[in-house]
Amino acid sequence: MATVRADSKRRVVVPGARPGDVFDIQRQDDHRYLFVRLQRPAAAPKMTREECLEAISRYPLPVGMSWEQLRKLTREP
Repeated sequence: MATVRADSKRRVVVPGARPGDVFDIQRQDDHRYLFVRLQRPAAAPKMTREECLEAISRYPLPVGMSWEQLRKLTREP
């Protein structure tokens, strides 16, 4: 069993933890805490370039105003 000490910002170093690990901390009583390392969710597969372009072409952004109206709203008089 390892012993750790909290610093001035109430942080502790957990032996065996890796950067990005997520823990569920359960307070059992005044002097006892339970740390449970949570499983990382599987990364979703990234879209290919072709899939991105197809998605963009299927759902174009709706244009609500003309270029002239946009220029009037965004340019100083």
